[in-house]
Amino acid sequence: MAVLPGVSAARLVVRGAVQGTGFRPFVYRLARALALTGSIRNTPFGVLIHVEGDPQALAAFRTRLSAEAPPAALLRSVETEAAEVEGDAAFTIGDSDTAGELSVAVLPDLATCADCVREVFDPADRRFGYPFLNCTACGPRLSIIEGLPYDRPRTAMKGFALCPACRREYDDVGDRRFHAQPVACPACGPRLAWSEPGAAPSTGDPLELAARAIEAGRIVALKGLGGYQLLVDARSGAAVARLRGRKGREEKPLAVMFPTLDAVRAAARLSDAEAAWLTSAAAPILLLEMVARGVVADDVAPGLRTIGAMLPYSPVHHLLMARLAFPVVCTSGNFSEEPMAIDAAEAEERLGAIADAFVHHDRPIVRPVDDSVARTVGGRLLVTRRARGFAPLPVPLGVSLPVVRAYGAHLKNAVAWSGGRQIVVTQHIGDLDHPLSLAAQARAVADFERLFQLAPVAVACDLHPDYATTRLAEASGLPVLRVQHHHAHVASLLAEHDVDGEILGVAWDGTGFGPDGTVWGGEFLRATRTGYRRVARLLPFVLPGGEAAARQPWRSAVGALYAVAGLGLWELDVPPVRRAAQWGDVLNALLRAPGTVRTSSVGRLVDAVSAILGLRQESTYEAHAAMLLEQAAAPATEAYPFSLLERGEGEGPDAPAVDIDWRPALAAVLADARKGVTPSVVSGRFHRTLARMAASVAEWAGIPRVGLTGGCFQNAVLTQLASDELRRRGFDVLTHALVPPNDGGLAVGQALVAASRLLAERT
Repeated sequence: MAVLPGVSAARLVVRGAVQGTGFRPFVYRLARALALTGSIRNTPFGVLIHVEGDPQALAAFRTRLSAEAPPAALLRSVETEAAEVEGDAAFTIGDSDTAGELSVAVLPDLATCADCVREVFDPADRRFGYPFLNCTACGPRLSIIEGLPYDRPRTAMKGFALCPACRREYDDVGDRRFHAQPVACPACGPRLAWSEPGAAPSTGDPLELAARAIEAGRIVALKGLGGYQLLVDARSGAAVARLRGRKGREEKPLAVMFPTLDAVRAAARLSDAEAAWLTSAAAPILLLEMVARGVVADDVAPGLRTIGAMLPYSPVHHLLMARLAFPVVCTSGNFSEEPMAIDAAEAEERLGAIADAFVHHDRPIVRPVDDSVARTVGGRLLVTRRARGFAPLPVPLGVSLPVVRAYGAHLKNAVAWSGGRQIVVTQHIGDLDHPLSLAAQARAVADFERLFQLAPVAVACDLHPDYATTRLAEASGLPVLRVQHHHAHVASLLAEHDVDGEILGVAWDGTGFGPDGTVWGGEFLRATRTGYRRVARLLPFVLPGGEAAARQPWRSAVGALYAVAGLGLWELDVPPVRRAAQWGDVLNALLRAPGTVRTSSVGRLVDAVSAILGLRQESTYEAHAAMLLEQAAAPATEAYPFSLLERGEGEGPDAPAVDIDWRPALAAVLADARKGVTPSVVSGRFHRTLARMAASVAEWAGIPRVGLTGGCFQNAVLTQLASDELRRRGFDVLTHALVPPNDGGLAVGQALVAASRLLAERT
């Protein structure tokens, strides 16, 4: 720092997600408390601070800036350099600067803070009962931002002129609503409206009408923070069944909003860490173990002992749930596999066949944002759907990368961009089988590139030639870099932990396109950011029906049993599988052409075991059979036998050196099932076996750092067992937290690999 007699000056650039968190008034108050002068303003590349005064006070300012920042602020870096003393008379908050290269992070939508909750239920407060109150610590962000820097004229609130009372708060640096861009009150802000098709308009309280409708078993479509949600009484089997029938969601679990944390505890086991996440600013749907039956209808999560629980996270939810005081199903406002509806006309057109009534509001939603889904593993959060509360916070990196657009996966799609020292990821978009989903993805791409001022020099996609994302990449007009599916999974873990070195990636999932013409899914990759070598794989087996096996686990069982018994499969007594439809036809086809589709997939092997144990023969949603096998697992110290078959180094990076021979394990599973060993014991032993497979290959490979990634590691039992087994043998283990291990994180890995390759070519 440049020093004049008794005075020093510094220039600080704060990067991260700080705009819209009350960071500027915090800095103002901190500077005033330390008798410092200068200024602060938002810029496209971060928050710029000029500060001057006593050198010791400046040092304290820098320390406290990071240590005492507002809870919602995420400081990625604070760059400090000497500056000339300008002789400022006071510390001021300047106007936002719109010029310059954009690198600022956009905050996700944040759950209502405790101060705002108190106000909304305080009869003496002017915002009592107002469903759109917020402050700098909470409220909409991603769903309302139209441009950066984040100021009211560049949000969906620009059409709501502030009343004098709100203007005073907005301009008062000592108020917690100072420059809270969505600030509003009943006199000047958005309003709710009730709509009931076929009925006369009502002047009643929309939330009171909604509460009475839900109590009567009706389906209400509610416009929330990031889109419409469908609500019904979670206690009523008839209401839940009606919702499932209209929405086309046969058995997939439905999320439940509970009125209070105590209500969650009455239904599910809840650790302190889980309670903290439910009440956090992110407020995700959290997968919990149910401990009481009858609190919600069995049809909410058929056949499962887990429930997706959430708490009210916006004022409208708090007000509605206070009226109801019982749990409600709260699911996305769409037909299954379609994107959410976000405006009134669209909602009434698309959801008219589902909802009995609608609660609209007149604050525009700039982009749809679904609820995030997570669970805890070993006390740590694992996000499996990254949306509200988490997106679009960037994945920070230690190196600057060129801008690459990564199209992500065909299922659980999200799009990512490398650029600068970060990777930016969209909110969860969904499966791309539906034209509306493809249109939503196209809007998200254009939207993010405009919002973040991204100009890609190349695009990245999967190797699969038939994915919609591959066709989009090929039609982009930019150079296309193709990234193998499982390498992208491993790279997503490298990005999340900012590892720039070699790792043994254990990439286990359902399916991924293999360059060798087989379906991969049980892979061990010696991987870096730019390349990989396939160290080991699950011994491949025939997959009758190819992709149909993902929906019919009995097909995976037939293929796996054929690998164990060969022609003796005809004589095997496996009643659950034999009872499945088309058993004879599939078996005959398999014997006539045994090499049509082969897979090394752990996900399909898990399906096979689930089918053999009679847990599930037909899956009505992704990972259905696997979830039943996981929940059946009892603690086990025993494991089934397996072996490592060394093949020697093959030609090219895709030829594995080791096959994991799982056939002895499956034979033992079959023997236990025949002896009447319970599915819980068999499942526990099988999970322990998978964990030991991972550790055994790691020991053979001798790579000290091991990463667990892919959809199979959404399984908390498997992830914990494998992590413990590897650490016990001395390995450094990396697992996912905020980047999903499933295909929702694939774009992050694609972006890192493609951009790193471009960077390597340039240097």
